[in-house]
Amino acid sequence: MSESIIDVVDIAKSELRFLRQVLGDAGENAWERLLEWFIDDWFRLDVFGLENVPAEGPAVLVANHSGAWGLDAFVMQKALLRSLRRPLQVLAAPFVFHLPVLGPYAARKGAVPIDLRAGMERLAGGELIAVFPEGVSGLEKPFRERYRLRPFSPGFAVAALHTGAPIVPVAVIGAEESSPRMGELPALAKFLGVPSFPLTSFFPLPAKWLITIGEPIVPPERPRGAGARSAAARRLAGEVQGVVQEMVVRERARRDALVR
Repeated sequence: MSESIIDVVDIAKSELRFLRQVLGDAGENAWERLLEWFIDDWFRLDVFGLENVPAEGPAVLVANHSGAWGLDAFVMQKALLRSLRRPLQVLAAPFVFHLPVLGPYAARKGAVPIDLRAGMERLAGGELIAVFPEGVSGLEKPFRERYRLRPFSPGFAVAALHTGAPIVPVAVIGAEESSPRMGELPALAKFLGVPSFPLTSFFPLPAKWLITIGEPIVPPERPRGAGARSAAARRLAGEVQGVVQEMVVRERARRDALVR
C-alpha cells in the first residue's frame, strides 16, 4: 500500500473517531436535557428528607429498584446531585456501561461498576455511594407485583459492617407507573446482550414521582468470625429491606394523596 493511501486511511480513521466523539457528546447532552425535563416537568418529582443524607463522611444510600427501563437510577442520581453539596457515586451493573449514550453518561456522572471491594474502599475514603440491592430482578417485576420489593443482595450490608458507614434508606415512587412491565422480549435481550428487554411503553408515562430519604441506620459492631459476619450482613440487609418496604408503602399512599 502506497504512503498516500496509508495517509488517507489514517485521516479517515481520525475523522471517524472525531465523529463518534461528537455524536457521543451530542447524545449525552441531549439525554441530560431530557432527564432534566423528565424530573421537572414530566414526572413532577418531589424529593423529601435531604437532611438525612450526611453532609460529610461515608454513607450508603439504599433504594428500591423498579420500572421496566430502570430510569429510577438516573433520576435519583440527577436529582440528588442537583440538591446535595457533595459527590454521589451510584453502583451499577456492568452491562449499563456498554449501553450507547447512557453508559458514558452514567460513568461521567459518577456511576461505577458494582464491586464489593471497591465499594468498601470508597466508603473507607469517606465517600457517598448509592446502591439498588434488588438488582435487575427489581426491574423484572410484572406490573401486578409493583412496589413489592425483591430480596436485597447483602453486599451493601457487608460494606457497611466493614466500614461502619451508616445506611440511608430511600424510597422511589413513580417508576412502576411510568414504565409498567407487561412482559419481556427474550430474543431481543439476547440480541442486544442485556439481561432482559421489557415489553412496556417506549416513552415513559407521566406519573407523579416522589423520592423520600429516611433516617440513617447505624450498622452494628462488626463480628469477628467470618460466619458471624455473614449472618450479621444478612440480618442487616433484611432489616434495611423491611424499612425500605415500609417507606415505599407509606410514600406511595402519600404520592396518591398529593395527585388527587
